[in-house]
Amino acid sequence: MSLITAAETLPFGVAAALIIGIALLEGLGMLFALSPSNLLDDFLPDVDGDTGLDRVLGWLHLGRVPVLVVLLLFLTGYSLFGYALQWLLHSLSGSFLPGWIAGILALPAGMTTARALGSLIAAIIPQDESSAVSEQSLIGRIAVITHGSARRGLAAQARVKDRHGRTHHLLVEPDLDEAIFDEGTEVLIVRKIGPFYRCIVNPHPDVW
Repeated sequence: MSLITAAETLPFGVAAALIIGIALLEGLGMLFALSPSNLLDDFLPDVDGDTGLDRVLGWLHLGRVPVLVVLLLFLTGYSLFGYALQWLLHSLSGSFLPGWIAGILALPAGMTTARALGSLIAAIIPQDESSAVSEQSLIGRIAVITHGSARRGLAAQARVKDRHGRTHHLLVEPDLDEAIFDEGTEVLIVRKIGPFYRCIVNPHPDVW
């Protein structure tokens, strides 16, 4: 029985097919000035290390490496390890492991590949965006007043995370004349005027 066509290696064949499909999808996206990778990154939650999910995402370098790249690394490690495992066992015993067992055993290999190679890629990819892109991307995000009391004509310092999980410190003023924001207040950045960002009180504190 062929290693590639055996039912016991189906999970790894699916992983290999996904690699090809993702590569084709990204290539087609480039033709139409669309990036599936960027679209997925927009849905990625900010990684600040405060929760178990944040720690897992940070361990995989999500936020520093495009999510499709991490997925491709995982699928590659998963597929290669799975095929190698089944080939070795078939060579030694003449039979394959059940596909679901081999699929589970290959998961750590996929995660480790994404982690190890993702670390190398994260070190290569520039982490700083241009100031123009960074300024626009911060509008619509939630910030926290960290120093001073923000009022019209008197800016305070605030901390905000961009969609890649990087922290920015900026000066904010209330967008409404009568508003005053003390330290620890969560605010929504609505626009930028000169060197200062204008903000309103976070309208959805339970969502952030």
